[in-house]
Amino acid sequence: MKTVEFSTTTILSAAPEEVVEHLSDPANHVGLSPLVVAVRDIRRTPDEVRFTAVERFRFGPLRRDNVIEASMRLGARTVSGDVVSPGGVRLDYEFRIEAVAEGTRLVDHYRLSAPFGVLRFAVGQAKKVQVARGRELARRFSSTR
Repeated sequence: MKTVEFSTTTILSAAPEEVVEHLSDPANHVGLSPLVVAVRDIRRTPDEVRFTAVERFRFGPLRRDNVIEASMRLGARTVSGDVVSPGGVRLDYEFRIEAVAEGTRLVDHYRLSAPFGVLRFAVGQAKKVQVARGRELARRFSSTR
C-alpha cells in the first residue's frame, strides 16, 4: 500500500480552547465532512474516544454508505486519531490548533494509505473533505460571534 501525506490550514475567529472543545466531540463531526452523515456508538476512555461514523458517497442517483471506525486522542492543542474504512483505506489525522492574532490557526494534517486502484479516489475525497471542513468550521465559528 502506498501512503500520502497532505495538510490544509484555516484561520478561525475563535479561541483555541473553543476549537479544541468543538473538534473533540464526535457529534460535531456530522457535517464537518460533507461525507459524514451520522456518528454513533461513542465510547470514551481516559486515553481516547472511539466512535462509528457513516460516510455517504453519492454517484449520481446511487448512494453508498460506508460505516467507518474512528478513534480520537486529545492533546493540549491537538486532536488526532485514525480511521479504518472499507476497501483497505487507512487514515491517520491530526488537527494542530495554534493561537494567532485573528483567533486560531488550524492545521488539518492527513496521512492516508490505500491499495493501488483505490488511492487516487481516496486522496481526492480526503482533500475535498479537508477544504470543506475548513469552510464549515469558519462558518460555524463566525456565526457564534
